[in-house]
Amino acid sequence: MSTATPSGAHGPADQRVDPRSFRSFAEFYPFYLAEHSNRTCRRLHFLGSTLALVCLAILLATGRPYWFLLGLVAGYGFAWIGHFGFEKNKPASFKRPLYSFMGDWVMYKDIWTGKIPF
Repeated sequence: MSTATPSGAHGPADQRVDPRSFRSFAEFYPFYLAEHSNRTCRRLHFLGSTLALVCLAILLATGRPYWFLLGLVAGYGFAWIGHFGFEKNKPASFKRPLYSFMGDWVMYKDIWTGKIPF
């Protein structure tokens, strides 16, 4: 499959790893974190996720579906800028959308709790 770092996470330079090969989210998450090793990329993800939550709150308060679209653009837009501009990799959301979406929110929580550096 691929080489792994001593911690079990796959390095971002290891392009042989296919995100579809993971059988569980627990297996996928170390790979996800390795794909977010660049601090600016993580910060852009965090900003995009925060803006997406703000848009969701406004959507719920106003009932205007426009905010749903803005939330998607904010969430994915900032994340993809982080990947293409700073991390220099392709987002796993193209091949593993559900696990990537879950990973975004677990990483968001881990940043808030200090488990992952901001």
